[in-house]
Amino acid sequence: SDYTFAVRDERTGELKTIGKAYSGLTDAEIAQLTQHFLSKTIRQHGRFHEVEPETVLEIAFDRLQPSDRHTSGLAMRFPRIVRIRADKSPAEIDTLATARKLVRNT
Repeated sequence: SDYTFAVRDERTGELKTIGKAYSGLTDAEIAQLTQHFLSKTIRQHGRFHEVEPETVLEIAFDRLQPSDRHTSGLAMRFPRIVRIRADKSPAEIDTLATARKLVRNT
C-alpha cells in the first residue's frame, strides 16, 4: 500500500496533499497501518480509500519542489515514512506555510 500525505492550510484548516510514500516501514508496520486505515475508511474510490484524517506519520524527504499534481502545489522528493506519531494530533501537523519555506529552487 502507498499512503498519501497532506499539510494543513493554516488559513482554512483544509488538508492539502503533498506526496505519497510506502517505504520506510517494516512489513509488520505496513500490515498494521493497512488494517488501521481500512477500519477508518469513510469513502472508497475504486481501490483508493479516503480515511478519517486522524493518524499522523513522520515523513523524511530529500526536498520539496513545486507540483501541479498535489493540492498543496508542492511535492516531496523521495519521501519515506519514519514513524507513526501517536503523540501528535492532526492539528499539530506541518502547515502549508511551513512547507513553502522548505522549497528549494533548482
